[in-house]
Amino acid sequence: MDANCFYCTKNETLENLMIEIGDLSVSTIYLFKEQTHKGRCNVVFKNHTGNLFDLSAEDRHAFMDDIAKVASAINRAFSPDKINYGAYGDKMQHLHMHVVPKYEGGESWGSTFEMNPQKTYLSKEEYEEVIEKIKSFL
Repeated sequence: MDANCFYCTKNETLENLMIEIGDLSVSTIYLFKEQTHKGRCNVVFKNHTGNLFDLSAEDRHAFMDDIAKVASAINRAFSPDKINYGAYGDKMQHLHMHVVPKYEGGESWGSTFEMNPQKTYLSKEEYEEVIEKIKSFL
């Protein structure tokens, strides 16, 4: 655990950005509150580590399986035209993978998704609906 990492401490910064959906085999899945890309999630490795190569082969395979499971659930729930993946961490040295559904003709189609466009936020009920739809396919 890293006391400066919002994924480890699950502090207010994390709560302002994401809603925890639940635990998978070696990771936790979060729904981004900013929903320009409907169904966008983040899959976060449970232990504080910065790189895929730091993981054992077993944990690395399990993490990638978790990511694939989330992507499949998003695909089945929302039928995007493509799912993009992003692993960033220059400043946040905790292994995580953005799983971003993209829709043809939609925001940033044909280009890299914006990290936090701050355009689309939902009501509490709408977040719950999106989360339940994802959970139904996990």
